[in-house]
Amino acid sequence: MSESSWTDRIVGERMTVDQEFSARIQGSEFSNQQWSLIMTATEFEIEHPGDPDRARIVANTDKVDQIIPELENVESRMGAAGAGGSGSGSSGGFIDSIKGSLGLGGGNDHAEQLEAAERLTQEYADELQSHLESKGRWDSVRESVADRE
Repeated sequence: MSESSWTDRIVGERMTVDQEFSARIQGSEFSNQQWSLIMTATEFEIEHPGDPDRARIVANTDKVDQIIPELENVESRMGAAGAGGSGSGSSGGFIDSIKGSLGLGGGNDHAEQLEAAERLTQEYADELQSHLESKGRWDSVRESVADRE
């Protein structure tokens, strides 16, 4: 891969936003470990990069659906280790884990977790764009994406 992506150019800004956003994660239904998995499965894109008025960072969460079962496993492991966490945990632990792997119980949990992950990753994307704008980097990042299209 000879060209670096626009996200590679803003690693420092991402780290700053990660730190600032950590309070939001603590208040969410996800633990830090679950959030890390969600972010690994999320790709950030710039919509309409050639139009300064319409350009915005969006969270592409198409792959997050694939890791939702693993979020439950992370929560179960944390519960088994007595680690707690800020997640919305369940009292059933092991039994809920087995029921979940069999597709029983928690019918809407998957959809609710996916919706929460999508909402939170878009909040992160908005915060990242706002941070880039405040640092005067948004236009150069946006234009670099527009130049590649």
